[in-house]
Amino acid sequence: MRFRDGQWLVAEGMRVEYAEEVYRITETETPAGKGLSLLCPSKKIMTRGDVLNLSSLSIVCFLPIVLPQWPAPDSHPGHRTRHPRRPLRHHHPLARRPPSRPQLRPLPRRPSRLNLLHHQLRRRHHPHVRHPLRHRLLHPHDFAISFHPSHLPPTKHLTTLLNRSVGLAYSPATSNPLQTADMRNLKHYIFTQTTLGVGESVHGLGERFGAFNKVGQQVNLWNADGGTSSDQAYKNISFWMSSRGYGIFIDTPERVELEIGSERCCRVQTSVEGQRLRWYIIYGPTPKEVLERYSILTGKPGGVPGWSFGLWLSTSFTTSYDEGTVNSFLEGMKERDIPVEVFHFDCFWLRAFQWCDFVFDEDMFPDPKGQISRLKASGMVKKVCVWTNPYLGQASPVFKEAVEKGYLLKRKNGDVFQWDLWQTGMGIVDFTNPAACGWFVSCLERLFDMGVDSIKTDFGERIPHEDVQWFDTAVDPKRMHNYYAFIYNKLVYETLQKRYGADEAVLFARTATAGTQRFPLTWGGDCESTPEAMAESIRGGLSLGLSGFAFWSVDIGGFEGYPAPWIYKRWVAFGLLCSHSRLHGSNSYRVPWTVDEDDKGDEGCSATLAKWTHLKARLMPYIFAQAQDSIRRGLPLSLRAMCIEFPEDPTSWTLDSQFMLGESLLVAPVFEEDGDVQFYLPKGRWTNFFTGEVKSGPGWAEERHSFATLPLYVREGTLLVLGREGERRTVYDYTEAVEVRTYFAVEGTKAVLVDSEGAEVGVLEVGKGGEVKGQEKLKGESVVKVTEVEDIREALTRDPNFSKSKFNPYTNIPAGAPELPWIR
Repeated sequence: MRFRDGQWLVAEGMRVEYAEEVYRITETETPAGKGLSLLCPSKKIMTRGDVLNLSSLSIVCFLPIVLPQWPAPDSHPGHRTRHPRRPLRHHHPLARRPPSRPQLRPLPRRPSRLNLLHHQLRRRHHPHVRHPLRHRLLHPHDFAISFHPSHLPPTKHLTTLLNRSVGLAYSPATSNPLQTADMRNLKHYIFTQTTLGVGESVHGLGERFGAFNKVGQQVNLWNADGGTSSDQAYKNISFWMSSRGYGIFIDTPERVELEIGSERCCRVQTSVEGQRLRWYIIYGPTPKEVLERYSILTGKPGGVPGWSFGLWLSTSFTTSYDEGTVNSFLEGMKERDIPVEVFHFDCFWLRAFQWCDFVFDEDMFPDPKGQISRLKASGMVKKVCVWTNPYLGQASPVFKEAVEKGYLLKRKNGDVFQWDLWQTGMGIVDFTNPAACGWFVSCLERLFDMGVDSIKTDFGERIPHEDVQWFDTAVDPKRMHNYYAFIYNKLVYETLQKRYGADEAVLFARTATAGTQRFPLTWGGDCESTPEAMAESIRGGLSLGLSGFAFWSVDIGGFEGYPAPWIYKRWVAFGLLCSHSRLHGSNSYRVPWTVDEDDKGDEGCSATLAKWTHLKARLMPYIFAQAQDSIRRGLPLSLRAMCIEFPEDPTSWTLDSQFMLGESLLVAPVFEEDGDVQFYLPKGRWTNFFTGEVKSGPGWAEERHSFATLPLYVREGTLLVLGREGERRTVYDYTEAVEVRTYFAVEGTKAVLVDSEGAEVGVLEVGKGGEVKGQEKLKGESVVKVTEVEDIREALTRDPNFSKSKFNPYTNIPAGAPELPWIR
């Protein structure tokens, strides 16, 4: 929303009034603690008469609050964690009315424990705790507030609210205050403008597929089904990260419009329709610290089981399939040595025109329970997922019952809200009705009784906000549009948890809002089968990771269209290095032999998919340990933006076509058919995972890759725990017969060992003399290897009996090499 026409004029049809000075400051007490209330009139008060006939804004700034380092509730079984500092809150309640429900609350995964900490905080004084962030009024009669770290001088501010940066607007423009007596034909907006520093970049705001740096963009936080080639987003998250070491969370689920260096080049403008705006400024100074504190405010990511990291296979969207088709696909994957962990039944497991009434199409699947049982008994797949959505087509026999019992959203005149967008005459399940929730849960439980293990929660974006009446009459329909994603996924996730256990629940969601990271996992939505769409998807995954989401997936090969074999194979390499990996399309299958006419060569689609699936299985000891750390700290596992690991490197804030998998592996997908790729290596020594070649950063590199490799580099100072060579399983004992590689490890370098449930069972650590401590936790024929290429060459020099022909091309370790000294 733009309120001005250039720097000097007000936009046509707008009346804009600003907080012109801070007239009075008073202390205030709120449930969150002490604060300062600022009375800010919309003109400078020079005489006593100036206080009449003008608007004013009330701004409440909460004083910085830091939680002591009390023990936190465990974020995952088997882990004990330290409670990080509580996010610092800066509220802007520009308010004349209380917020309508529902409003996102800062509830953690286990709220009773954290609520107790809040209770203790209000009753205890901790003078020894230094506030890491302060706000400062710059002049008593001007409106200007500066935010700066307390350990730095005030001139080193993070951001400021300067003159004419907080205000209200009417549309259409009013000329007389009497006009505001009737607001039915007036729109009222509240906005703030924080300053953008020189060179500052802005990131996050959900799964956004455009430019990684949002400066220069107009962003509308309003969930929409727009695919990956537009400025619309399935997952709009009202949180953004600055390259200057802070983040801002806008605490509302309603439509938020941002002008990020677009209306004014030097400011980020946040506006909402209404009379109240509240946001939190969260200081890091590192992105990891910002995300960790944000996750305490909105919720830690939920845990996911090890099996979910394996390959998921569907038969795609509009393709025809029955039990025979499913069996033939899984048998074909087994023949080609491609292990499948989860089989997914997409939309047409249901009868046409009856989506989504949870009833299998009996013509195609006459015995669904038996079929699922046979699938699992065959060993070709371990888990089964089905597609659902929160809509109900009028043709379903269940529709009449849902209408009679009030399960569906209504119009204001009492009629059921229906439209033909997606399903003929479909209604929308009203999750503010407890009875509707109970019915939906009972439908899910019938699927679980059949053997279904996971649910794909599709849609939830197209929620109307005009002429609607929710069962809970207190909710604001405009806030429900985005918030619906939260209550929809929450209901399904908690139902899965109740059946399968707290950390065995997995849903596959497309839509999200702030806080939905508690209900993993999500995928990137509908993308085309092009290299450009793959790049769009990467940008979306990076932005979502900077919005507090730990786990993310993508439709490998692209959703729309028919991927060329080379695109499919490049996408396979990228997709198997995402946290989760799924083969899925729209009107064409994604089993590899249908893409390249069953090319049986070493670089055919089948061989390529097998290689990358095997590699991910080998990486599971590292991936699963990193997953637990991501859950605990609120960090993305993959795709992890480079700036999270290397915030001090300005280039890392510009990189939108590569990412980190956890903290130690750099991944640069290839977008060219010939394999040419350019990527950036931050400061330090980086070792090619496949060849052992070492490159030094910072700097750009260019390489050419076959379909069996891509730039996968290991960070200096890493102990990398891998499964045994030839490992095909996703879930196994991650401490037995493993391979531990050291990459320029120094004293203190660590690697956490976890079991197949994610519980920590030990830590490997390089000691002062280069020895590895904690090896007693390793079982079987586990080995520790040095992979620095310089040391291998030295070993070859010392022992001429070794030759390059004896190198294992996969690990670059000389076959039968003697134990080499640890390099510190």
